[in-house]
Amino acid sequence: MRIIKKYAPGILLALLIAAVSKWLESLLPIHLIGASVIALFIGMLINHFWHPEWLKPGLAFTSKKLLKFAIILLGLSLNIITVIDVGKMSLIVMVFTLLTCFGVGYFVGKILKLNWKTSNLISAGTGICGGSAIAALAPVIDADDMDVAYAMSATFIFDMVMILLFPFMGQWLGLSDEAYGLWAGTAVNDTSSVVAAGFAYSEAAGEFATMVKLTRTLSIIPVVLIFAFINTRLKQKQPGAVKEKTKVKFTKLFPWFILGFLGLTAINSTGIIPEIVSTGAKETSKFIMVSALAAIGLNTNFKKMAKSGARPMLHGFIISALVVIVAIAVEYAMHIFGIADFPFYTAA
Repeated sequence: MRIIKKYAPGILLALLIAAVSKWLESLLPIHLIGASVIALFIGMLINHFWHPEWLKPGLAFTSKKLLKFAIILLGLSLNIITVIDVGKMSLIVMVFTLLTCFGVGYFVGKILKLNWKTSNLISAGTGICGGSAIAALAPVIDADDMDVAYAMSATFIFDMVMILLFPFMGQWLGLSDEAYGLWAGTAVNDTSSVVAAGFAYSEAAGEFATMVKLTRTLSIIPVVLIFAFINTRLKQKQPGAVKEKTKVKFTKLFPWFILGFLGLTAINSTGIIPEIVSTGAKETSKFIMVSALAAIGLNTNFKKMAKSGARPMLHGFIISALVVIVAIAVEYAMHIFGIADFPFYTAA
């Protein structure tokens, strides 16, 4: 009973905002903004005026645990062949975006005189998956709380901008659902923001973007292992340093919810799941995702973010903007050279 009392208020408020957001979306004469975006900003507006502590446990559970559950559930409406094909295409774009983040990001950090930990945390958040990548990398490079706060704020603010601008940019460029989904999935930072930006464009784009994002999330593992090695070498070079190995717990790095997603996708691909169950899982997944975005909005405090300083924000903006440009450029090149097997533009 104590657990229910602890988590229920925040969860119920997020679900209520999600229901209102879906209703508001249905009132729009044309599809300009999705329920995920509406829920996010309703949550942020409420947080500005009212943010009691007793809501936080439920909101944290909704924004983290339920969001992952929604992604797992989405697998019940997809085909494993489609997921593999999407993964192969996204890997090509991802290689270039990661090189941009950590390559150019290194020099941007030097120019702005940021310490290497803050700079690389921002690059990891931008190139991989926002807060999850920052949280995974921080203990490995011995980053302090201020480094993490700077990186989280820098990536999150740009995400808020992208959630609003991406659907309009996609329409302006005339991108197909698949092309837009690949772009959003490789260029927008956090998983929740990818969901919001993807489904704001169309349902097909949202599903495609989510699959791309899951592939991108897997890059946490090699990136963290590389930085564990770098940090160990730097420690050993310090005067009087004791040689010791930086321990990396693989179980904490691997995003296990991806296994659940792939497992349900494989089961659905056998054809044994009735269509009504698959459709129901898809709709439930989408509603939970909207609820998670509402919870994230309810947890967002702009006053605290404003204290993080201008240089980390500028670093995040430069790298994020470059990733957006590089991702769409590589994708267009894939289209020109016939690597991508989907239309780049919408049908006239």
